[in-house]
Amino acid sequence: MSVASINSFHTSISTLVTYIPLIATVVTCLFSVILARATLRYVEATDKGLALAREEFEREWTPDLHIKLERVSATEARVIVTNLAKSSVLLQLLQLRKLSHAVPFERCRLNDPLVGGMTWSQEMGKRILACTEKDFEGPIAASMTFYAAGRMFRTDWFRSHIHVRDGRILALEASTMPARRVRVVERKGPERRREFVQDLAASPPDKNASKPEEQFFVTGA
Repeated sequence: MSVASINSFHTSISTLVTYIPLIATVVTCLFSVILARATLRYVEATDKGLALAREEFEREWTPDLHIKLERVSATEARVIVTNLAKSSVLLQLLQLRKLSHAVPFERCRLNDPLVGGMTWSQEMGKRILACTEKDFEGPIAASMTFYAAGRMFRTDWFRSHIHVRDGRILALEASTMPARRVRVVERKGPERRREFVQDLAASPPDKNASKPEEQFFVTGA
């Protein structure tokens, strides 16, 4: 083998050795791109899984009440509140109004717990008739304010169609569902809550003293 051939062979080897780091860099870049794309797909799949888990959690644990007005007799009607979520709530205020009135006509203060998946009901015939008067045919709406997880919520207005003639309830049927779920009630000032737990060892209250208005209505099962 001639000297020129040997020198050419050494030159080829030197050139190949010189290109090895460049080839390794290119291969590393390709693997980095592949790993980056795989990581992005994994992160996207994780985000979707977290979003689904969050949506399922909110669907199960976010407070969601359903209100229905039901006719019992010609002079009596019942309000039925169903807790569709798993979290328990504390019912505070039931409001009734005709859609022609912007301000609620009737307010009934409550202090009744409602466990998730359970139903609360109470007869409200006199209040409904007071809201509609003796002769009325049209929509009537009901809304509930309640505590859940330390915050106060208010449902949207659940509508029902009622027909009253001569002070007698002829028909009362649910008409439409609200478009929005419950929303948090914003408080502008400091929150003031009544004490719901009473000391049983304390001296009993005076029976002759007048009772506040919110204790007049006794809830049913």
